[in-house]
Amino acid sequence: MALVVQKYGGTSVSDAERVRAVADHVARTRRRGTDVVVVVSAMGKTTDDLIRLAGDVSAVQPPRELDMLLTSGERVSAPLLAMALAGLGVDAASFTGSQAQIITDTTHLNAKIVEVRADRLRAALAEGKVPVVAGFQGVSLDRDVTTLGRGGSDTTAVALAAALDADACEIYTDVSGVFSADPRIVPEARRLARVSFEEMLDIAASGGRVLALRSVEFARNHHVPLHVRSSFTWEPGTWVVEEDPSMEQAVVTAVTHDISEAKVTVTGVPDKPGIAAQLFRALADRDVNVDTIVQNTSLHGTTDISFTVPKTDLDVSLDVARALVPEIGAGEVMGDDGIAKVSLVGAGMRSHPGVSATMFEVLASAAINIEMISTSSIRLSCVVRADRVEEAVRLLHQAFELSDG
Repeated sequence: MALVVQKYGGTSVSDAERVRAVADHVARTRRRGTDVVVVVSAMGKTTDDLIRLAGDVSAVQPPRELDMLLTSGERVSAPLLAMALAGLGVDAASFTGSQAQIITDTTHLNAKIVEVRADRLRAALAEGKVPVVAGFQGVSLDRDVTTLGRGGSDTTAVALAAALDADACEIYTDVSGVFSADPRIVPEARRLARVSFEEMLDIAASGGRVLALRSVEFARNHHVPLHVRSSFTWEPGTWVVEEDPSMEQAVVTAVTHDISEAKVTVTGVPDKPGIAAQLFRALADRDVNVDTIVQNTSLHGTTDISFTVPKTDLDVSLDVARALVPEIGAGEVMGDDGIAKVSLVGAGMRSHPGVSATMFEVLASAAINIEMISTSSIRLSCVVRADRVEEAVRLLHQAFELSDG
């Protein structure tokens, strides 16, 4: 019998009516002869509400206790869905992350899955039950409750699909798939029927918000086909699968944008070995994730280094860089939170010249200045001013003819 893992996000189970709708869809899948394992997020904005409540109670929030608090949201939605399934005559059993034996490392608030011991889930399936697993959580090697960070329920679902050798992992959300651009900015953006893991990784890394990056990495590494679908329309969505080398790839698959980054510039950096390593090691030691890096050509023995970081890490990045200035003999440190990144993603970019030229010409024709450039084999990203990024997305989407029409 085929087996699918279905994950439902917070908007999909936001209230009792939505929980019943999800239960009906799970029951229909089960009646078609497919075994189902369900992973659920917390209902609606429950996690945000819990974080806010923690702040109201105390400014001191030990990570272990915050994990205990945040996992309570999924522990509500999982048994509620199991009850809704029981009301439809479907035998179901809810499991916490620890009961599902999702074993993680000991890092609170952003734990990584070490192992999935899915024996209890296999036993439930063998008994004809639908296991309903609380997403976003696991149990550490120290036997503490942990959470998996942003997109943790997606990661839970993919990890279970890999451990159970499922035929597919269906990610149900409030959009009907992966689009060629954000439909809120480009209404004519088209839904993509199929993207490769590599393309999806770059889409997620460059601002696409449909799937969390970690879940796509897990799916690629464990060869788990993903199907991104809407829990409001139930229509077929976007398949994320292995790249088919026999098929010709689109030159550009999607235009993405990211407004969550800021830029740090360190001027007058001595141009000698080890200085950049010293700077970026200090940032890494403070858990700052650096994205784009640009170093200018050396002039009179010094250079300027600019790099982007999450806006949430801007203050700590400035502190780290300024603390190093006297030690490395650099000039000044400047921060800029008014930037954004626009990117082109497409597997066909590997073999088609001229993509960068077209992108730069389109932006230049609209007088949109490019501040930084970064590339991978299938992605080209430009840092521009944040107040021009939506215009850049629309112009590039039109220039590369990505609309349905």
